[in-house]
Amino acid sequence: MKLLIVDDEELTRTGVISSIDWPSIGIQEVLQADDGMNGIEVARVHRPDIVLCDVRMPRLDGIAMLERLEEILPDIVPVFMSGYSDKEYLKAAIKLKAVNYIEKPLNPAEIRDAITEARDLCMEKKRTRHNESIHSMESASRLALLLTQPYAQARESINQLMAELPLSISASTTFTAIVLKTDTEEELPLSEANAMYLSVREFLKPFHIDCIFVEKHVQYMVYFLFGPAPGPAVQKSIEEFFCNLYSRYTRFCITAGDIVTGISKAYQSYTSAVILLQSSFFFPAGVFLSPFYQAATSKKAAEIPASPESKFLTLLIGKDRKKTDSFLENLFLYYDLNQNTLPNQAKDLYYKLFRALDEASRQLKVTLSDTQENLMDALEKIFSFRELHQKLVKKTENFFQAAANTEEENSTIFMIKDYIGQKYMNETLSVKDISDHVFLSTSYVCTFFKNETGQTLNQYLTEYRMEKAKQLLADPRYKITDISSRVGYSDGNYFGKSFKKYTGFSPSEYREKMS
Repeated sequence: MKLLIVDDEELTRTGVISSIDWPSIGIQEVLQADDGMNGIEVARVHRPDIVLCDVRMPRLDGIAMLERLEEILPDIVPVFMSGYSDKEYLKAAIKLKAVNYIEKPLNPAEIRDAITEARDLCMEKKRTRHNESIHSMESASRLALLLTQPYAQARESINQLMAELPLSISASTTFTAIVLKTDTEEELPLSEANAMYLSVREFLKPFHIDCIFVEKHVQYMVYFLFGPAPGPAVQKSIEEFFCNLYSRYTRFCITAGDIVTGISKAYQSYTSAVILLQSSFFFPAGVFLSPFYQAATSKKAAEIPASPESKFLTLLIGKDRKKTDSFLENLFLYYDLNQNTLPNQAKDLYYKLFRALDEASRQLKVTLSDTQENLMDALEKIFSFRELHQKLVKKTENFFQAAANTEEENSTIFMIKDYIGQKYMNETLSVKDISDHVFLSTSYVCTFFKNETGQTLNQYLTEYRMEKAKQLLADPRYKITDISSRVGYSDGNYFGKSFKKYTGFSPSEYREKMS
């Protein structure tokens, strides 16, 4: 806690400071000022918890100083000291709820007792204020949640909370919903969420704007800003502040809804922000979209064929790298910054394009590491269109590299490798399963595979699983315990031993090495 001593006599101040062991009674910092005017300035900068002040001082006496300080620091606890037993001063001190009134000459024991009592009162005030603040934030969060519903359905509950909360809202108050989406799968700790909410409110104060906040479905955070309609410069400042505030996330996007008048229209602002949030999929991560956002227009008008997946398959089978690159570039230009397409429409098409890659690989006997099972899982986690497109570009590059480097492979070997690529995550996958798939005996398949590749089937399967594990470990979103089951090991310890034997590192060591 901080203590401010205000007295026009320097000897009194230094005597009080030196006569008491302040840390022993919970005072970590002692400030001083020589009159009421300077006391106000020191308090404004350092924000003390307790003030010990003389009653009579030049320029501004202690009573007048405390009256002003109550406006700046409403929870400050005053203790007066004076050599004058003036009843009027005593009355004023009582009115200001002074903890004590110490007469001069000062007694260190009396000062210690008075400051200890003031400390206890200050801590009680802080606890009360903290509890009130938590209750107020919880109520404000409930109100924000209600505003994400049609006003007619929640009118009664909204009005009830409005009566409880000290919010300055009138019929002419404007509302703007801000919706934020992150890539996190873990709920933000309550203390951190509240701290961020309070920092938003503090930032908005100079603009005479307030806000309420609620976290929805872990990944989504909703703010309702209300107050006077913000001009373009204020809107820009708010956008920059939110982007900086949430820059701790690797991927996020923020949208602002329409500016509306009256709390009954807040839901309208929220729905427009949610609609805009869908468009954010086609923009880079970290973008802030508002109804006034103007996307950069492409210099080249892009079109896509009626059946893009068929065209893509034809180009891949024909091994036409130049036209395939042109096809992908055109596809990117068509969807990037596109505010007229739904994310699922783009994801559906890209799923078909990934399937076309798998089909071309089968026809040309090119082995690719990705499987359809992993593809479905990956598409669920895709955060933006650019990430989706880059994944397709990378797999296409792998396809052409594999096609260029792969010699004509025996069709049976290709079938075996392709089957392992599809089934490696099954713990029960056996040599018999593989031999049944290619309609050969188990002993013949083992001998044939070893002669053609120089590896046993079990060696190839283990190597394939370990390489897949290395890919998954490079992505921090996957837990090590989940990775073992994803690559066909139900026993995490056995997986760890196998991985270390293959790479020389444990899974956790390998992940740390890759980060």
